[in-house]
Amino acid sequence: MATITVEISAIDYKAFEFAANTPEDWVENAVSARVQVAKDKILAILQQHCNENEIAMAVGVDAQVQQAYDLGIVKTAAQVHEELSNPE
Repeated sequence: MATITVEISAIDYKAFEFAANTPEDWVENAVSARVQVAKDKILAILQQHCNENEIAMAVGVDAQVQQAYDLGIVKTAAQVHEELSNPE
């Protein structure tokens, strides 16, 4: 499991409390929702690739996400950014 830490000032936290029941819950929900969107997109890419190339898909979402990376059909945003920044 990975941990992501975000630091904000005491005043920013107070302002955040105005907008959310608890800032921690809001951040967890926002991250969870974004992760789900990313997984859905990765799974769609994997399914299309596997169907077009007659490749058996791994079983389970975690295994399928890993399979997409292992097959090289998805890259991290950092990898894509690096490739776009340094074209050969």
